[in-house]
Amino acid sequence: MHKAPTLNFAPELLLKAQGVRVAFFDVDGVLTDGGLYFSENGETIKRFNTLDGHGLKLLQRAGITPVMITGRDSRPLRVRLQALGIEHVHYGTEDKRPAAEQTLQTLGLQWDQAAAIGDDWPDLAVMRRCVFACAPLNAHEEARAVAHHVTRARGGEGAAREFCDLLLVASGKYAGLLEESSR
Repeated sequence: MHKAPTLNFAPELLLKAQGVRVAFFDVDGVLTDGGLYFSENGETIKRFNTLDGHGLKLLQRAGITPVMITGRDSRPLRVRLQALGIEHVHYGTEDKRPAAEQTLQTLGLQWDQAAAIGDDWPDLAVMRRCVFACAPLNAHEEARAVAHHVTRARGGEGAAREFCDLLLVASGKYAGLLEESSR
């Protein structure tokens, strides 16, 4: 029995995000809770949300390219992104705009085909240029002010998935992907 999707986003958000073909993600504060955890040996430990990971996989299936641009680099992050099949990643990047521009050029896309989710000042230059910007609920106030949409979820707790779902609904592919997974 076919059931209609239960997700609802405001029509003006969906229209704004309709032509998105690439999505830029910050990592700390978006894919993680923004906390820095260290083992006794000084190794970085990160916690990732599986809902966010599945959202990234769905974006790829829908033809929207996820791109990570992060100011940090760590083995746990590399392992997670490799497991998700994320091909476009910029590690240790404080000035994120040039990295985003390089990726757009590589993909043959423009800013009006790009969306971004970020939580703090280093993300603002990318968020301001994208046709659609999003921020997690617990993002810094400046990031929330730039965002077209602030998620109901906090960073590391499903914010990235909500962003992915919104892009999937706007692309018209959400219902089909949901139907495929119900078979």
